[in-house]
Amino acid sequence: MDRSEITAALLRNHEAFIARVLAVPMHQREESRKGKWTPAQHLEHILRAVQPVSMALMIPRWFLRWRIGKPNREPRDYEELVARYKEKLAAGGRASGRFVPSPVPASKVEAMTAKLKSSVATLTRRVKGWSERDLDTVLLPHPLLGKLTVREMLFFTIYHAVHHQELVERDTA
Repeated sequence: MDRSEITAALLRNHEAFIARVLAVPMHQREESRKGKWTPAQHLEHILRAVQPVSMALMIPRWFLRWRIGKPNREPRDYEELVARYKEKLAAGGRASGRFVPSPVPASKVEAMTAKLKSSVATLTRRVKGWSERDLDTVLLPHPLLGKLTVREMLFFTIYHAVHHQELVERDTA
């Protein structure tokens, strides 16, 4: 996937995720089933995950290379990255630290969706400022997957919205 395909997928998948959350009746947006996250918490989690990626794309590339290092393997494509993420989840991987959402009242969902749309739009603008080469040679840390190239982090961000959309569908059906 090149930059234009990445930005299109980021927009498309996050719009679909937002539409799914908004399709949940207001009274169910803050209901937890079997101890799972509520739709509102999924929304907060995705917002908490997108914002740091967007912020990271503002950091000078030389600083990221100096601080995190350089790739020591071939970059993964989208399917490989998704398979790796699913392996980590199957092995018990879960959100941790600042990525674990707090309880979210249903009344905040509308404002949070607007904030997520804005964050994704900002992320896509920032992606356009990166070269195809830099997407594959600059690393970012991921709490579950370790060091990822920027392109791989964007692949994760694309899939992450799909994953949580599926969880919202599963838990509100």
